Amino acid sequence: MYKATTVMRGNHHFESTVDGQSVLMDTGSEQKAGQSPMELLLSAVSGCASVDVVEIMQKKRRTVAGLIVETQAERREEPFPKIFTQFHLHFKLQSPDAKAAELEQAVALSMDKYCSVAGALRGSAQITHSCEVIAAP
Repeated sequence: MYKATTVMRGNHHFESTVDGQSVLMDTGSEQKAGQSPMELLLSAVSGCASVDVVEIMQKKRRTVAGLIVETQAERREEPFPKIFTQFHLHFKLQSPDAKAAELEQAVALSMDKYCSVAGALRGSAQITHSCEVIAAP
């Protein structure tokens, strides 16, 4: 069982804690002190997939010098709730020895099987992806 405690910290500011780890959410203040709950969902899907892809590539004995995931999402305006309807994740793997086909396989495994966040979103949103291997820094 998971448990979160969310506390109002000010006008438009909320702090949510799970297992001693906190995140500050900002629901519309001028100073933008944190991500909104929907922005956190965007970060969650890219973070979840990132972990999977790195682990899969390392199991393939490929060098992972870095990974960048650029995620875009579209959100409906009406009716409420204003859910995300489409996600696109673009994976950029920095590696001197990985092949594009290996990365594509790792990304597909993450998106279709392992990423719990993508799995939770799949019923209400279309999720697509693309990927590329780029030179390691």
